[in-house]
Amino acid sequence: MNIVAVDDEKYALEGLVEAIAEVKKDASLVSFSNSKDVLEYAKDNKIDVAFLDIELGSMTGIEVAKKLKIINPHINIVFVTGYNQYMRDAIHLRASGYVEKPVSKEDIAEELGNLRNPLPDKENVLVAKCFGNFDVFVNGESLKFERSKTKEMLAYLVDRRGAAVTSGELCAVLWENADSDHNTGIYLQKLKKDLINTLKDAGVEDTFKTSWNKYAVDPDKISCDYYDFLNNIPEGIRAYNGEYMSQYSWGEPQNVLLYDMDKKIE
Repeated sequence: MNIVAVDDEKYALEGLVEAIAEVKKDASLVSFSNSKDVLEYAKDNKIDVAFLDIELGSMTGIEVAKKLKIINPHINIVFVTGYNQYMRDAIHLRASGYVEKPVSKEDIAEELGNLRNPLPDKENVLVAKCFGNFDVFVNGESLKFERSKTKEMLAYLVDRRGAAVTSGELCAVLWENADSDHNTGIYLQKLKKDLINTLKDAGVEDTFKTSWNKYAVDPDKISCDYYDFLNNIPEGIRAYNGEYMSQYSWGEPQNVLLYDMDKKIE
């Protein structure tokens, strides 16, 4: 886990770093006293969690958080402040947490134990993000497919949560306005090959299972916000933002169900 701590007050930063180090002894921890340095660091280093002071001189912690999220949309932001008037902005940014000064190791432990974007326990785990636009990651890197339809194919299989899908069903989903024919069947085989090769290169080929005219993923080998939500895991519930696989129209009916479930939870 790569953690950064940012505060322009020397003693506040020292206290923050000490609390984080006590809680997460095995983490990589880097501290910064100004916003420019942490933004430069973020360009070349993947940050899992950023503890940001709200007041950072020329730039607020809110502004720094926005820039960090552009660099890494899945970074966990925890605001550290003696003020509470920024709570609304923090919520709007979908921050992971918000703690008040002076921080304690108990506060830090609670935030690291309830990250908005939880981290996999080991390397080479396929992480699927379904809330908002669909994306998949391995070791923090977004997977790149040769064909955009390959990604949609994987998205639909993730949506099915391990249930086997036939070639005909996949063709109907991926080409909803076209008749399933020999050409779509051939193209589907190209998507299958692209998916297998991409997952194999990333070291997660065992997440995809296929047999004659059957396609599925192994949900037990995927870390997924959607699965966490359905299993009532707090991280998954917090991650839901009212959107589900937004770039795919076939995801809209499921989002309606998720929205209703979320309202009942509230």
